[in-house]
Amino acid sequence: MKNRKINYLRKTFLLGMVLTINLSCERDLSDEAVNASFSRTAAIFTDDFVGMGTDFYFPYGGSKPTAWSVDNTQGYNSNASMRFDVPNANDPEGSYAGAIFRVDGAGRNLTDYDALTFYIKASQGVVIAELGFGEDFFENKYMATITNVSIGTNWSKIIIPIPDASKLLQERGMFRYAAGSQGTNNFGYTFWIDDLKFEKLGTIAHGQASIMNGNNVSETTFVGVNSNVEGIISTFSMPNGTNQVVNLSTAYLEYTSSNPAVATVDSAGMITSVGPGTTVITATINGVEATGSLTINCVGTFVHAPTPQQNQANVISIFSDAYTNVPVNYYNGYWQPWQTTVSNDFTVNGDNILNYTIFNFVGIEFSSPTVNATAMTHIHLDVFIPGPIAAGRQLRVLVVDFGADGAFGGGDDTRHSTTFTAPTLVSQNWISIDIPFSAMPNLASRSNLAQIILEGGDGSVLYADNIYFYN
Repeated sequence: MKNRKINYLRKTFLLGMVLTINLSCERDLSDEAVNASFSRTAAIFTDDFVGMGTDFYFPYGGSKPTAWSVDNTQGYNSNASMRFDVPNANDPEGSYAGAIFRVDGAGRNLTDYDALTFYIKASQGVVIAELGFGEDFFENKYMATITNVSIGTNWSKIIIPIPDASKLLQERGMFRYAAGSQGTNNFGYTFWIDDLKFEKLGTIAHGQASIMNGNNVSETTFVGVNSNVEGIISTFSMPNGTNQVVNLSTAYLEYTSSNPAVATVDSAGMITSVGPGTTVITATINGVEATGSLTINCVGTFVHAPTPQQNQANVISIFSDAYTNVPVNYYNGYWQPWQTTVSNDFTVNGDNILNYTIFNFVGIEFSSPTVNATAMTHIHLDVFIPGPIAAGRQLRVLVVDFGADGAFGGGDDTRHSTTFTAPTLVSQNWISIDIPFSAMPNLASRSNLAQIILEGGDGSVLYADNIYFYN
Protein backbone atom coordinates (compact mmCIF):
# COMPACT_ATOMS: atom_id res chain seq x y z
CA MET A 1 0.00 0.00 0.00
CA LYS A 2 2.91 2.36 0.66
CA ASN A 3 3.93 2.37 -3.02
CA ARG A 4 0.39 3.07 -4.17
CA LYS A 5 0.02 6.00 -1.77
CA ILE A 6 3.25 7.57 -2.97
CA ASN A 7 2.20 7.10 -6.60
CA TYR A 8 -1.15 8.76 -5.94
CA LEU A 9 0.52 11.79 -4.37
CA ARG A 10 3.00 11.96 -7.25
CA LYS A 11 0.23 11.96 -9.85
CA THR A 12 -1.67 14.68 -7.96
CA PHE A 13 1.42 16.89 -7.87
CA LEU A 14 2.17 16.25 -11.55
CA LEU A 15 -1.39 17.05 -12.55
CA GLY A 16 -1.08 20.44 -10.88
CA MET A 17 2.14 21.14 -12.79
CA VAL A 18 0.56 20.14 -16.08
CA LEU A 19 -2.38 22.48 -15.57
CA THR A 20 -0.06 25.32 -14.53
CA ILE A 21 2.45 25.01 -17.36
CA ASN A 22 1.05 23.40 -20.51
CA LEU A 23 -0.17 20.13 -21.96
CA SER A 24 2.97 19.34 -23.98
CA CYS A 25 4.53 17.24 -21.20
CA GLU A 26 1.40 15.33 -20.26
CA ARG A 27 2.21 12.18 -22.22
CA ASP A 28 5.71 11.65 -20.77
CA LEU A 29 4.66 12.36 -17.19
CA SER A 30 1.50 10.24 -17.45
CA ASP A 31 3.33 7.24 -18.90
CA GLU A 32 5.98 7.38 -16.17
CA ALA A 33 3.37 7.52 -13.44
CA VAL A 34 1.38 4.61 -14.89
CA ASN A 35 4.45 2.39 -15.29
CA ALA A 36 5.44 3.05 -11.68
CA SER A 37 1.98 2.23 -10.35
CA PHE A 38 1.95 -1.51 -10.96
CA SER A 39 2.72 -3.81 -8.05
CA ARG A 40 6.28 -5.08 -7.70
CA THR A 41 5.13 -8.03 -5.55
CA ALA A 42 7.46 -10.98 -6.08
CA ALA A 43 5.53 -13.80 -4.39
CA ILE A 44 2.87 -15.81 -6.21
CA PHE A 45 2.35 -18.73 -3.82
CA THR A 46 4.00 -19.10 -0.41
CA ASP A 47 1.66 -21.26 1.71
CA ASP A 48 -1.17 -19.37 0.00
CA PHE A 49 -1.62 -17.14 -3.03
CA VAL A 50 -0.27 -13.61 -2.80
CA GLY A 51 -2.02 -10.78 -4.62
CA MET A 52 -3.54 -12.99 -7.30
CA GLY A 53 -7.17 -12.03 -6.69
CA THR A 54 -10.04 -14.52 -6.77
CA ASP A 55 -10.27 -15.61 -10.42
CA PHE A 56 -6.76 -16.55 -11.54
CA TYR A 57 -6.72 -20.19 -12.75
CA PHE A 58 -7.46 -20.79 -16.45
CA PRO A 59 -7.08 -24.37 -17.80
CA TYR A 60 -6.07 -25.10 -21.39
CA GLY A 61 -8.57 -26.65 -23.74
CA GLY A 62 -8.60 -30.44 -23.44
CA SER A 63 -6.89 -30.40 -20.04
CA LYS A 64 -8.50 -31.66 -16.85
CA PRO A 65 -9.99 -28.55 -15.22
CA THR A 66 -9.83 -30.02 -11.69
CA ALA A 67 -6.16 -31.03 -11.90
CA TRP A 68 -5.03 -28.22 -9.58
CA SER A 69 -5.71 -27.73 -5.86
CA VAL A 70 -4.04 -26.48 -2.67
CA ASP A 71 -2.59 -29.31 -0.56
CA ASN A 72 -2.43 -28.52 3.17
CA THR A 73 -0.41 -31.64 3.98
CA GLN A 74 2.61 -31.09 1.72
CA GLY A 75 5.01 -28.18 1.49
CA TYR A 76 8.60 -27.11 1.16
CA ASN A 77 9.50 -26.11 4.72
CA SER A 78 5.80 -25.40 5.21
CA ASN A 79 2.43 -27.11 5.45
CA ALA A 80 0.91 -26.07 2.13
CA SER A 81 1.70 -26.28 -1.56
CA MET A 82 0.03 -26.29 -4.97
CA ARG A 83 -0.94 -29.82 -5.99
CA PHE A 84 -1.27 -30.92 -9.61
CA ASP A 85 -2.89 -34.28 -10.39
CA VAL A 86 -1.97 -35.28 -13.93
CA PRO A 87 -4.75 -37.58 -15.18
CA ASN A 88 -4.57 -40.88 -17.00
CA ALA A 89 -4.51 -40.38 -20.75
CA ASN A 90 -8.06 -41.79 -21.04
CA ASP A 91 -9.57 -39.64 -18.28
CA PRO A 92 -12.96 -38.43 -19.59
CA GLU A 93 -12.44 -34.99 -17.97
CA GLY A 94 -9.19 -34.33 -19.85
CA SER A 95 -6.14 -36.19 -21.13
CA TYR A 96 -3.53 -33.95 -19.49
CA ALA A 97 -3.07 -31.16 -16.93
CA GLY A 98 -2.28 -27.62 -18.05
CA ALA A 99 -3.26 -24.04 -17.28
CA ILE A 100 -2.12 -20.51 -16.64
CA PHE A 101 -2.18 -18.53 -13.40
CA ARG A 102 -3.11 -14.94 -14.27
CA VAL A 103 -3.34 -11.96 -11.94
CA ASP A 104 -6.99 -11.02 -11.42
CA GLY A 105 -6.60 -7.29 -11.98
CA ALA A 106 -3.69 -5.04 -12.90
CA GLY A 107 -0.42 -6.72 -13.78
CA ARG A 108 2.88 -6.57 -11.96
CA ASN A 109 6.09 -4.66 -12.64
CA LEU A 110 8.77 -7.40 -12.73
CA THR A 111 11.68 -5.26 -13.86
CA ASP A 112 13.49 -5.76 -10.52
CA TYR A 113 13.85 -9.53 -10.99
CA ASP A 114 15.89 -11.89 -13.14
CA ALA A 115 14.13 -15.25 -12.60
CA LEU A 116 10.96 -17.09 -11.67
CA THR A 117 11.82 -19.70 -9.04
CA PHE A 118 9.97 -22.43 -7.15
CA TYR A 119 10.40 -25.78 -5.44
CA ILE A 120 8.90 -28.90 -6.98
CA LYS A 121 8.60 -32.64 -6.36
CA ALA A 122 6.54 -35.50 -7.81
CA SER A 123 5.01 -38.78 -6.68
CA GLN A 124 7.46 -40.56 -8.99
CA GLY A 125 10.26 -39.63 -11.36
CA VAL A 126 8.61 -37.77 -14.26
CA VAL A 127 9.31 -35.27 -17.02
CA ILE A 128 7.11 -32.17 -17.06
CA ALA A 129 6.53 -30.95 -20.62
CA GLU A 130 6.37 -27.18 -20.00
CA LEU A 131 6.89 -24.73 -17.12
CA GLY A 132 7.05 -20.99 -17.54
CA PHE A 133 5.38 -17.59 -17.28
CA GLY A 134 4.09 -14.72 -19.43
CA GLU A 135 0.98 -16.34 -20.91
CA ASP A 136 -2.18 -14.35 -20.15
CA PHE A 137 -4.61 -15.51 -22.91
CA PHE A 138 -4.57 -11.95 -24.30
CA GLU A 139 -1.43 -11.03 -26.24
CA ASN A 140 0.77 -13.68 -24.58
CA LYS A 141 3.40 -11.12 -25.40
CA TYR A 142 6.32 -12.02 -23.14
CA MET A 143 6.20 -15.77 -22.65
CA ALA A 144 9.23 -17.70 -21.42
CA THR A 145 9.14 -21.49 -21.06
CA ILE A 146 11.45 -24.35 -20.19
CA THR A 147 10.57 -27.77 -21.55
CA ASN A 148 11.01 -31.44 -20.65
CA VAL A 149 11.91 -30.73 -17.03
CA SER A 150 13.05 -33.81 -15.08
CA ILE A 151 11.44 -33.98 -11.63
CA GLY A 152 12.22 -36.39 -8.78
CA THR A 153 10.47 -37.36 -5.55
CA ASN A 154 12.40 -34.91 -3.36
CA TRP A 155 12.00 -31.15 -3.32
CA SER A 156 14.30 -29.40 -5.80
CA LYS A 157 14.55 -25.78 -6.90
CA ILE A 158 13.68 -24.75 -10.46
CA ILE A 159 14.96 -21.48 -11.92
CA ILE A 160 13.44 -19.98 -15.07
CA PRO A 161 15.54 -16.98 -16.18
CA ILE A 162 13.77 -13.82 -17.34
CA PRO A 163 15.11 -13.04 -20.84
CA ASP A 164 14.70 -9.24 -20.59
CA ALA A 165 13.08 -7.95 -17.42
CA SER A 166 12.97 -4.37 -18.72
CA LYS A 167 9.96 -5.33 -20.86
CA LEU A 168 7.88 -6.73 -17.99
CA LEU A 169 6.28 -3.47 -16.84
CA GLN A 170 2.75 -4.85 -16.54
CA GLU A 171 2.78 -8.64 -16.63
CA ARG A 172 -0.32 -10.66 -15.68
CA GLY A 173 0.83 -14.15 -16.66
CA MET A 174 2.51 -15.33 -13.47
CA PHE A 175 2.86 -19.06 -14.18
CA ARG A 176 2.01 -21.67 -16.78
CA TYR A 177 2.37 -25.44 -16.93
CA ALA A 178 1.51 -28.40 -19.16
CA ALA A 179 2.02 -32.01 -18.09
CA GLY A 180 0.92 -35.29 -19.63
CA SER A 181 1.38 -38.99 -19.09
CA GLN A 182 3.29 -39.87 -22.27
CA GLY A 183 6.34 -40.88 -20.24
CA THR A 184 4.42 -42.90 -17.65
CA ASN A 185 2.66 -45.39 -19.94
CA ASN A 186 -0.41 -43.11 -19.96
CA PHE A 187 -0.86 -43.41 -16.18
CA GLY A 188 -1.40 -40.31 -14.07
CA TYR A 189 0.78 -38.96 -11.28
CA THR A 190 0.99 -36.00 -8.91
CA PHE A 191 3.45 -33.18 -8.49
CA TRP A 192 3.63 -30.31 -6.04
CA ILE A 193 4.97 -26.74 -6.33
CA ASP A 194 5.75 -24.40 -3.43
CA ASP A 195 7.42 -21.05 -2.79
CA LEU A 196 6.58 -19.81 -6.30
CA LYS A 197 7.97 -16.28 -6.74
CA PHE A 198 10.12 -13.96 -8.79
CA GLU A 199 13.63 -13.30 -7.52
CA LYS A 200 16.71 -11.19 -8.16
CA LEU A 201 19.38 -13.87 -7.96
CA GLY A 202 22.24 -11.96 -9.55
CA THR A 203 24.00 -15.22 -10.37
CA ILE A 204 22.54 -15.88 -13.84
CA ALA A 205 24.83 -14.93 -16.73
CA HIS A 206 23.29 -12.94 -19.58
CA GLY A 207 21.58 -15.26 -22.03
CA GLN A 208 22.60 -15.79 -25.63
CA ALA A 209 19.47 -15.45 -27.70
CA SER A 210 18.92 -17.24 -31.02
CA ILE A 211 16.40 -17.23 -33.82
CA MET A 212 15.78 -20.23 -36.06
CA ASN A 213 17.35 -22.27 -33.23
CA GLY A 214 20.67 -20.60 -33.99
CA ASN A 215 20.80 -21.78 -37.61
CA ASN A 216 21.12 -19.74 -40.79
CA VAL A 217 17.99 -20.80 -42.67
CA SER A 218 16.84 -19.96 -46.21
CA GLU A 219 13.24 -19.82 -47.36
CA THR A 220 11.71 -19.29 -50.80
CA THR A 221 8.58 -17.14 -50.79
CA PHE A 222 6.33 -15.06 -53.04
CA VAL A 223 5.04 -11.51 -52.93
CA GLY A 224 2.25 -11.33 -50.37
CA VAL A 225 3.42 -14.35 -48.36
CA ASN A 226 3.58 -13.95 -44.60
CA SER A 227 5.98 -16.08 -42.60
CA ASN A 228 7.29 -15.96 -39.04
CA VAL A 229 10.61 -15.91 -37.27
CA GLU A 230 10.70 -19.21 -35.36
CA GLY A 231 12.98 -21.18 -33.06
CA ILE A 232 13.41 -18.30 -30.62
CA ILE A 233 15.45 -19.42 -27.63
CA SER A 234 17.92 -18.01 -25.15
CA THR A 235 20.60 -20.03 -23.37
CA PHE A 236 21.61 -18.99 -19.85
CA SER A 237 24.53 -20.07 -17.71
CA MET A 238 22.93 -21.09 -14.42
CA PRO A 239 24.36 -20.76 -10.89
CA ASN A 240 25.15 -24.50 -10.81
CA GLY A 241 27.25 -24.25 -13.99
CA THR A 242 24.70 -25.84 -16.34
CA ASN A 243 23.14 -24.22 -19.38
CA GLN A 244 19.38 -23.63 -19.40
CA VAL A 245 17.53 -23.16 -22.69
CA VAL A 246 14.46 -20.94 -22.45
CA ASN A 247 11.90 -20.75 -25.27
CA LEU A 248 10.85 -17.15 -25.87
CA SER A 249 7.95 -15.34 -27.48
CA THR A 250 8.87 -13.13 -30.39
CA ALA A 251 8.25 -9.81 -28.61
CA TYR A 252 11.40 -10.09 -26.51
CA LEU A 253 13.50 -9.42 -29.62
CA GLU A 254 13.86 -6.59 -32.11
CA TYR A 255 14.06 -7.59 -35.78
CA THR A 256 15.79 -6.15 -38.82
CA SER A 257 15.43 -6.83 -42.55
CA SER A 258 18.58 -6.14 -44.58
CA ASN A 259 16.44 -5.25 -47.60
CA PRO A 260 12.93 -3.99 -46.71
CA ALA A 261 12.15 -3.68 -50.42
CA VAL A 262 12.09 -7.49 -50.51
CA ALA A 263 10.53 -8.25 -47.12
CA THR A 264 9.59 -6.35 -44.00
CA VAL A 265 9.51 -7.71 -40.45
CA ASP A 266 7.37 -6.33 -37.61
CA SER A 267 7.82 -6.31 -33.85
CA ALA A 268 6.08 -9.68 -33.55
CA GLY A 269 8.53 -11.36 -35.94
CA MET A 270 6.03 -11.57 -38.80
CA ILE A 271 7.72 -11.29 -42.19
CA THR A 272 5.86 -9.97 -45.24
CA SER A 273 7.38 -10.47 -48.67
CA VAL A 274 6.80 -7.36 -50.78
CA GLY A 275 9.08 -7.67 -53.82
CA PRO A 276 11.43 -10.01 -55.67
CA GLY A 277 14.97 -10.38 -54.37
CA THR A 278 16.82 -11.53 -51.27
CA THR A 279 16.92 -10.20 -47.72
CA VAL A 280 18.29 -11.46 -44.42
CA ILE A 281 16.24 -11.26 -41.21
CA THR A 282 18.28 -10.89 -38.01
CA ALA A 283 17.42 -9.97 -34.42
CA THR A 284 18.74 -8.46 -31.21
CA ILE A 285 17.65 -8.73 -27.59
CA ASN A 286 18.36 -5.88 -25.23
CA GLY A 287 20.84 -4.58 -27.80
CA VAL A 288 22.76 -7.86 -28.13
CA GLU A 289 22.74 -9.64 -31.49
CA ALA A 290 21.03 -13.02 -31.58
CA THR A 291 22.59 -15.95 -33.38
CA GLY A 292 20.88 -17.43 -36.43
CA SER A 293 19.19 -15.76 -39.37
CA LEU A 294 16.46 -16.26 -41.94
CA THR A 295 17.23 -15.51 -45.58
CA ILE A 296 14.12 -14.73 -47.60
CA ASN A 297 14.35 -15.45 -51.33
CA CYS A 298 11.27 -13.87 -52.86
CA VAL A 299 10.79 -15.13 -56.41
CA GLY A 300 8.01 -12.71 -57.33
CA THR A 301 4.27 -12.96 -57.76
CA PHE A 302 2.60 -16.21 -56.77
CA VAL A 303 0.49 -18.02 -59.35
CA HIS A 304 -2.60 -19.40 -57.65
CA ALA A 305 -4.13 -22.77 -58.40
CA PRO A 306 -7.19 -22.77 -60.67
CA THR A 307 -10.35 -21.76 -58.82
CA PRO A 308 -12.59 -24.82 -58.29
CA GLN A 309 -15.86 -24.74 -60.22
CA GLN A 310 -17.79 -27.53 -58.49
CA ASN A 311 -20.87 -26.65 -56.46
CA GLN A 312 -20.41 -27.00 -52.68
CA ALA A 313 -23.39 -29.40 -52.58
CA ASN A 314 -21.43 -31.83 -54.77
CA VAL A 315 -18.14 -31.58 -52.84
CA ILE A 316 -16.57 -33.05 -49.72
CA SER A 317 -13.59 -30.81 -49.17
CA ILE A 318 -10.42 -31.83 -47.33
CA PHE A 319 -8.39 -28.67 -48.03
CA SER A 320 -9.61 -25.68 -50.03
CA ASP A 321 -10.48 -22.05 -49.37
CA ALA A 322 -13.25 -22.39 -51.96
CA TYR A 323 -15.29 -24.78 -49.79
CA THR A 324 -16.10 -25.65 -46.20
CA ASN A 325 -13.64 -28.36 -45.16
CA VAL A 326 -14.51 -31.43 -43.12
CA PRO A 327 -12.64 -31.95 -39.82
CA VAL A 328 -9.04 -32.99 -40.52
CA ASN A 329 -6.73 -34.61 -37.95
CA TYR A 330 -3.61 -33.35 -39.68
CA TYR A 331 -2.25 -32.39 -43.08
CA ASN A 332 1.17 -33.86 -42.35
CA GLY A 333 1.18 -37.06 -40.36
CA TYR A 334 4.87 -37.36 -39.56
CA TRP A 335 5.30 -41.10 -39.82
CA GLN A 336 8.69 -42.10 -38.46
CA PRO A 337 11.28 -43.30 -39.15
CA TRP A 338 11.21 -42.99 -42.95
CA GLN A 339 9.41 -39.72 -43.54
CA THR A 340 11.48 -36.61 -44.19
CA THR A 341 8.65 -34.29 -45.26
CA VAL A 342 8.35 -31.04 -43.30
CA SER A 343 5.41 -28.64 -43.47
CA ASN A 344 6.14 -25.00 -44.21
CA ASP A 345 2.63 -23.91 -45.16
CA PHE A 346 1.99 -20.34 -46.23
CA THR A 347 -0.79 -17.93 -47.12
CA VAL A 348 -0.76 -15.65 -50.17
CA ASN A 349 -3.31 -12.84 -50.06
CA GLY A 350 -5.74 -14.99 -48.10
CA ASP A 351 -5.12 -18.18 -50.10
CA ASN A 352 -3.81 -21.00 -47.88
CA ILE A 353 -1.27 -23.34 -49.47
CA LEU A 354 0.10 -26.65 -48.19
CA ASN A 355 3.88 -26.49 -48.62
CA TYR A 356 5.79 -29.75 -48.20
CA THR A 357 9.56 -29.41 -48.12
CA ILE A 358 12.12 -32.26 -48.15
CA PHE A 359 9.18 -34.17 -49.61
CA ASN A 360 9.31 -37.95 -49.86
CA PHE A 361 5.80 -38.84 -48.66
CA VAL A 362 3.10 -37.32 -46.49
CA GLY A 363 -0.18 -38.47 -44.97
CA ILE A 364 -3.33 -36.36 -44.63
CA GLU A 365 -5.77 -37.94 -42.17
CA PHE A 366 -9.45 -37.13 -41.60
CA SER A 367 -10.60 -40.02 -39.41
CA SER A 368 -12.52 -38.16 -36.68
CA PRO A 369 -14.99 -38.83 -38.18
CA THR A 370 -14.25 -40.73 -41.36
CA VAL A 371 -15.76 -39.50 -44.63
CA ASN A 372 -18.60 -41.26 -46.43
CA ALA A 373 -17.92 -40.54 -50.09
CA THR A 374 -20.20 -43.16 -51.63
CA ALA A 375 -22.10 -40.39 -53.44
CA MET A 376 -18.89 -38.92 -54.86
CA THR A 377 -17.33 -39.99 -58.17
CA HIS A 378 -13.82 -38.42 -58.15
CA ILE A 379 -10.98 -37.11 -56.04
CA HIS A 380 -9.39 -33.81 -57.09
CA LEU A 381 -6.16 -32.10 -56.05
CA ASP A 382 -3.88 -29.39 -57.43
CA VAL A 383 -0.12 -29.75 -56.98
CA PHE A 384 2.80 -27.52 -57.93
CA ILE A 385 6.45 -28.58 -58.20
CA PRO A 386 8.60 -25.42 -58.11
CA GLY A 387 11.91 -27.16 -58.73
CA PRO A 388 13.22 -29.23 -61.66
CA ILE A 389 11.74 -32.67 -62.21
CA ALA A 390 14.28 -35.48 -62.30
CA ALA A 391 14.02 -38.18 -64.93
CA GLY A 392 11.66 -40.93 -63.80
CA ARG A 393 10.05 -38.74 -61.10
CA GLN A 394 6.76 -40.14 -59.87
CA LEU A 395 3.88 -38.80 -57.79
CA ARG A 396 1.59 -41.40 -56.25
CA VAL A 397 -1.81 -40.50 -54.82
CA LEU A 398 -3.19 -43.07 -52.36
CA VAL A 399 -6.76 -43.04 -51.08
CA VAL A 400 -7.35 -45.10 -47.91
CA ASP A 401 -10.61 -46.40 -46.44
CA PHE A 402 -10.56 -47.63 -42.81
CA GLY A 403 -13.33 -50.18 -43.38
CA ALA A 404 -16.52 -50.86 -41.47
CA ASP A 405 -14.86 -50.42 -38.05
CA GLY A 406 -13.82 -46.89 -39.01
CA ALA A 407 -10.39 -47.39 -37.44
CA PHE A 408 -6.87 -47.93 -38.72
CA GLY A 409 -5.97 -51.61 -38.92
CA GLY A 410 -8.43 -54.30 -37.97
CA GLY A 411 -8.01 -56.19 -41.23
CA ASP A 412 -10.66 -54.32 -43.21
CA ASP A 413 -8.66 -51.32 -44.46
CA THR A 414 -8.31 -50.95 -48.22
CA ARG A 415 -6.42 -48.50 -50.42
CA HIS A 416 -5.62 -47.71 -54.01
CA SER A 417 -2.55 -46.00 -55.42
CA THR A 418 -2.50 -44.02 -58.68
CA THR A 419 0.89 -43.07 -60.18
CA PHE A 420 1.64 -40.01 -62.28
CA THR A 421 4.80 -39.32 -64.29
CA ALA A 422 5.88 -36.96 -67.08
CA PRO A 423 4.33 -35.47 -69.13
CA THR A 424 1.60 -35.07 -66.47
CA LEU A 425 4.24 -33.90 -63.99
CA VAL A 426 5.65 -30.55 -65.02
CA SER A 427 7.68 -27.91 -63.23
CA GLN A 428 6.57 -24.36 -62.39
CA ASN A 429 2.91 -25.00 -63.23
CA TRP A 430 -0.13 -26.14 -61.30
CA ILE A 431 -1.02 -29.73 -62.10
CA SER A 432 -4.74 -30.50 -61.75
CA ILE A 433 -5.32 -34.16 -60.91
CA ASP A 434 -8.75 -35.82 -61.15
CA ILE A 435 -9.03 -39.54 -60.44
CA PRO A 436 -12.37 -41.37 -60.77
CA PHE A 437 -13.21 -43.86 -58.05
CA SER A 438 -14.12 -46.25 -60.84
CA ALA A 439 -10.37 -46.37 -61.62
CA MET A 440 -9.56 -47.55 -58.06
CA PRO A 441 -10.30 -51.28 -58.03
CA ASN A 442 -8.27 -51.90 -54.86
CA LEU A 443 -10.46 -49.52 -52.85
CA ALA A 444 -13.17 -51.91 -51.67
CA SER A 445 -15.28 -49.17 -50.07
CA ARG A 446 -15.41 -45.41 -49.79
CA SER A 447 -17.89 -45.16 -46.92
CA ASN A 448 -15.09 -44.68 -44.35
CA LEU A 449 -12.42 -42.75 -46.20
CA ALA A 450 -9.78 -41.54 -43.76
CA GLN A 451 -6.46 -40.82 -45.48
CA ILE A 452 -4.91 -39.34 -48.59
CA ILE A 453 -1.22 -40.14 -48.96
CA LEU A 454 1.14 -38.45 -51.40
CA GLU A 455 4.34 -40.34 -52.25
CA GLY A 456 7.24 -40.18 -54.67
CA GLY A 457 9.10 -37.04 -53.69
CA ASP A 458 12.84 -36.79 -54.10
CA GLY A 459 13.48 -34.45 -51.19
CA SER A 460 12.36 -31.37 -53.15
CA VAL A 461 9.32 -29.11 -52.62
CA LEU A 462 5.64 -29.77 -53.35
CA TYR A 463 2.74 -27.31 -53.00
CA ALA A 464 -0.81 -28.62 -52.73
CA ASP A 465 -4.24 -26.99 -52.80
CA ASN A 466 -7.90 -27.79 -53.48
CA ILE A 467 -8.02 -31.37 -52.22
CA TYR A 468 -11.58 -32.67 -52.31
CA PHE A 469 -13.96 -35.43 -53.38
CA TYR A 470 -16.74 -34.49 -55.80
CA ASN A 471 -19.62 -35.79 -57.86
